[in-house]
Amino acid sequence: MISSDELIARLNPVQQEAVKNITGPSLVIAGAGSGKTRVLTHRIAYMLAKGIKSYNILSLTFTNKAANEMKVRIAEMVGEEHSRSLWMGTFHSIFAKILRFEADKIGFSSNFTIYDSADSKSLIKKIVKEMHLEEDHYKPGDVSSRISNAKNNLVTPQGYLTNKSYMEYDRFKKMPEVAKIYQVYQNRCRQADSMDFDDILLYTNILLRDNPAIVDKYRDKFHYILVDEYQDTNFSQYLIVKRLSQGHQNLTVVGDDAQSIYSFRGAKIENILNFKNDYPQFKMYKLEQNYRSTQIIVDAANSIIKKNKSQIAKNTFSKNEEGNPIKVLKCSSETEEGFRIAMQIAALTKTNKDTFSDFAILYRTNAQSRVLEEALNKMRVPCKIHGGLSFFQRAEIKDIVAYFRLIINQKDEEALSRIINYPARGIGDTTIDKMTQIARNNNVPLWEVVCRIEDCVQVISKGTCTKIASFRNLIFNLGQTLNTVDAYTFAIDVLEKSGIMKLMSEEKTVEGQTRYENVQELLNAIKEFTENDEEEEKGLIQYLEKIALLTDVSSETDSNNKVTLMTVHSAKGLEFKHCFLVGIEENLFPSQMSMSSEKDIEEERRLFYVALTRAEKTATLSYAETRRHWGKFTNCSPSRFIGEIDATYLDLSEMSSMFMAKQAFIEKSEQARFSSFKKETPMSNFKRVQPSSSSEPFESSNTGDLQAGLKVEHATFGIGTIDQVDSDRVVINFGNYGTKTLLMKFAKLKIINN
Repeated sequence: MISSDELIARLNPVQQEAVKNITGPSLVIAGAGSGKTRVLTHRIAYMLAKGIKSYNILSLTFTNKAANEMKVRIAEMVGEEHSRSLWMGTFHSIFAKILRFEADKIGFSSNFTIYDSADSKSLIKKIVKEMHLEEDHYKPGDVSSRISNAKNNLVTPQGYLTNKSYMEYDRFKKMPEVAKIYQVYQNRCRQADSMDFDDILLYTNILLRDNPAIVDKYRDKFHYILVDEYQDTNFSQYLIVKRLSQGHQNLTVVGDDAQSIYSFRGAKIENILNFKNDYPQFKMYKLEQNYRSTQIIVDAANSIIKKNKSQIAKNTFSKNEEGNPIKVLKCSSETEEGFRIAMQIAALTKTNKDTFSDFAILYRTNAQSRVLEEALNKMRVPCKIHGGLSFFQRAEIKDIVAYFRLIINQKDEEALSRIINYPARGIGDTTIDKMTQIARNNNVPLWEVVCRIEDCVQVISKGTCTKIASFRNLIFNLGQTLNTVDAYTFAIDVLEKSGIMKLMSEEKTVEGQTRYENVQELLNAIKEFTENDEEEEKGLIQYLEKIALLTDVSSETDSNNKVTLMTVHSAKGLEFKHCFLVGIEENLFPSQMSMSSEKDIEEERRLFYVALTRAEKTATLSYAETRRHWGKFTNCSPSRFIGEIDATYLDLSEMSSMFMAKQAFIEKSEQARFSSFKKETPMSNFKRVQPSSSSEPFESSNTGDLQAGLKVEHATFGIGTIDQVDSDRVVINFGNYGTKTLLMKFAKLKIINN
């Protein structure tokens, strides 16, 4: 085993103090890149080196990955035989273990089952059906979210019924029976000897509340308690830690209030801000040296986060190289934003020694990934979605695309099976199995059974046959306009008549909002396709072919050398040599949903701080002046967060129309995807700029007035002269862009008066 002195020698002076003082309550404020995990692991190794038994140490983390990494590091320092009995793991894994030991005290067996989210939602769905409630109002995801929120605030079913705020909220959301569902749900779980994920913490609190002897038992066992990412704890976790640490108070919490970004999951920043009130004898250690980023990135991040009022004062610093100023890119649209970033990455990997895996693109919402993915694929830059699927592989996108596929080709059984009961129309798996068996027995496609469903009433109930016939008629009716309208118009029709649009708009959970944004982004992509003058045919068939090829491009390499795309929330705890922060606009980052209070804005600012401090060498911020919203262009304003950065740390040189060099990187057929650059907006105006109302950014003239010889302006190709006008096409000479033949229906041209 390594000696305690050798362990201490590896650390800087502040880290040494945080590691050596192991008794009493300690608050370790660990700034971004300051060696938080290093302090935690060395503190535990130091205790073991001092002779403290491993089974007397409880270390709580938020992820299994973090716990496993810490176990490995500690074992390397002190030897596995000394660290083997550590109680180290996530809150849920540790307390599930304790509940199995003490299950009889709370009316469970030690073999209780733990339900995952799918199990929970399935049970809720059954209860809603049994109670004859409207499924449109009582969606499993929404009800599950309400129950989860209650449990994390230690509100039992009985407490829920007497909680005025919970009941009023449910009535407002037209879900007044949630309390009864919660009661039935808990009874069913008990009957099944099962707990869901939130129950683990709820029942641990109940166990400790109702059994003083059990509290004493675990206080005597865990002489030392350490909690990682304390700023992310919810009320339930906070109370467990407080109960177990009362008495000896050998509690060490490590975290950074500036990185508290999970309030939507129930995390309470007050837990870390009020630590001094809970433990008046506490000692505070501030890890302020950032070992990750350049001086400029750290200083820029400091200039942002100091705007927050609710925080523990600190001044992080870096002794690394000074580094380059943070670039700010002003783009005319999200399409241009994607291509400028893709081209910069492509150029840097060619001129520097950087690999694709050195780069990360961070965004506020998942829906933003679609444009970025397409741009990277066009530039042959390999990329991956971190912790998630490619945009076109997301379930809600695949569901909609399956509608498109089935309307085009009724022999597509995969598409048929996927959507015949989406949105829910009472056609269950058993019915689908029966239909499939009929198709197989008669050697006909599954769709033929759908078409002749009235002949199957002896096998399938009449009511279900009626529902299947209704679905069949829906597909037939939708197919009537397939070849008569453009892809965007057709897609809107499908979403509305299928009920998907209504379903998506009513989902109010965080996950539901994300799905809603993704569907909106799909429509943006289709709209962009129909307005691209390089596309001769604008139909749905052509669009599906396009995205099928796009999917092939994105999966053509299995290498780990890829650009990482991820939300800022997913990026917490990670680091990259070069980071691009995209969509830094008002109502996007900060989110429009966070504009209601200063508290929400402060969390968005912390989120921006987290994003910026992921970068080691360079950081680039980009924003678009226009962005599509449900297929229509909306004017955007740069985020207040750009204006809050001290201008000393910014490089504004790439905000102007310097991008003529783009032609060296892009194939001629891709040039049409770029819009003209507008004049630069002074950085001094950022705080005063307000989001403008939705409008088309380019006013076109009446195409009925076009004739040969006229000068016209096009949003992409600039000024040109009309050579020829036909009934449905116009031929225009755009000089450097050459002669273009545009479809009259989609050409947007402004006549220039000489």
